[in-house]
Amino acid sequence: MIESTSLTPIIGAQKISQAKKQIDNAQKIVIITHLSPDGDALGSSLALYHYLLNLGKEVKVVVPNSFPYFLKWMNGTKDIVVNTYIPNVAEAIIKNANLIFCLDFNILKRIGVLGDLVAQSTAEKILVDHHLSPDEVFDTVISYPHISSTSEIIFRLISQMGDFEKISPIIAECIYTGMMTDTGVFTFNSNDPEIFEIISLLIKKGIDRDQIYSNVFNNYSENRFRLLGFTLSQRMKTYPELRSALIYLSKEDQAQFPITKGDTEGFVNYPLSIKNIVFSVFIREDEDMVKVSLRSQGAFPCNEFAEDYFDGGGHLNASGGEFYGKIEDAITLFEKGLEEYADVLKQCE
Repeated sequence: MIESTSLTPIIGAQKISQAKKQIDNAQKIVIITHLSPDGDALGSSLALYHYLLNLGKEVKVVVPNSFPYFLKWMNGTKDIVVNTYIPNVAEAIIKNANLIFCLDFNILKRIGVLGDLVAQSTAEKILVDHHLSPDEVFDTVISYPHISSTSEIIFRLISQMGDFEKISPIIAECIYTGMMTDTGVFTFNSNDPEIFEIISLLIKKGIDRDQIYSNVFNNYSENRFRLLGFTLSQRMKTYPELRSALIYLSKEDQAQFPITKGDTEGFVNYPLSIKNIVFSVFIREDEDMVKVSLRSQGAFPCNEFAEDYFDGGGHLNASGGEFYGKIEDAITLFEKGLEEYADVLKQCE
């Protein structure tokens, strides 16, 4: 049972017992999350970080690369080890760990060069995630794709281990941030009533929902808005008969604006505000690849589209992928996919 709550104990008793034993037996613990960490990746990682610190463990959070400035207000971000900044330190931490938590990703390639280090490590590995088809390299798999966010699973894990009372206001704040950002402020993947029971419990722990929202969404740069205006006016295509929209940015487009990490976060959601649009894709040229973000409404499976065309995946309404080649070719592939999914798109409610 989850102490002090009425939530369904979704994590099996055997997994709870196994994870608790692994934590008890470990002293040096590393938490790793995916490339370009988002709100859920950081929220779940930092919540677990503070919880393990409170248990007296030696714990570090290691991320493959940097994260958006509008998440740096979160307690503990200054202690995160960013591999692209200090790779030798990150490697040493992983090699010395006797327990590795892998959060918010399902396959090792999603942590870039850190994947080989994790695969080679003799430390026990616990996966906590909500994406489909996890790798088989983990000793304990706590993965529930129907759950809204990894942060929600971390809340449930701590609670089911009997430590609900150890969830401090700082931990609660991290969990809420992850839940909020990974559901688009509870506008998708958020119809489970237990999500709002958890929110109520987090508020009772002392979080300020209004301030957390402001910290994340009222903290953007002026250049982000100028780039957004350019993107929507100059780099958006709609396909009304297929109820779809595309926005795209080349490296040259982005170079016109002095933007920083995270300034394009959330752009993919804007076309969904157009009447009758149920599928939105954002194709952005990065340094060594083309990043693809996909969002949908209703029953359209953007995760299947991501898997079919962009070697990606994710959730029904929120997915991602990548393309190695020219951005023009990525757009051509997207449009080919639209035609092949035409019947499904036209039938979407």
